[in-house]
Amino acid sequence: MDPTGPWDRDRVDEYLAAARVPVRLGCRTPSDRPWIVSLWFAWDPDAGGEPDGDGGHGGTAGAIRCATSASADLVEFVEHDDHVSFDVSTNDPPYKGVRGRGRATVVPDEDKRLLRSLLTKYLGGTDNPTAERLLRPERDEVEIRIEPERLHAWDYSERMETGGE
Repeated sequence: MDPTGPWDRDRVDEYLAAARVPVRLGCRTPSDRPWIVSLWFAWDPDAGGEPDGDGGHGGTAGAIRCATSASADLVEFVEHDDHVSFDVSTNDPPYKGVRGRGRATVVPDEDKRLLRSLLTKYLGGTDNPTAERLLRPERDEVEIRIEPERLHAWDYSERMETGGE
């Protein structure tokens, strides 16, 4: 899938793989109310299709992979309506990011492999109180997987440059 905006797919993949901010995920509740939640995520650039023969992405859409508790309200929401929107963007100037829309699925993360990798990405490992709480054996974990139907990149770096004199 080719994104719209100033970045090509390789730049989108690079940005999403390096991002250390949560994805902001928008969905609808069963009562048709809008809902947004921030989640840790990993970007899988090769998901959602077959790469082309040249090592490129071909028709692959990629996937945003998030971990959450199996009892989270979000699980019920995306199982009710799998249409979602998302945004991964910088919190400090110059602002830039990737946003889009897609479909979400929920699958078990029984061995908490995704959660462990996200704890390493965001907190540097699993030897901390947050990891101990999230990795408790009695806590059921799921993966929310978003396969984009549209990706749009945006980058305000040039327009936000400060002129130094």
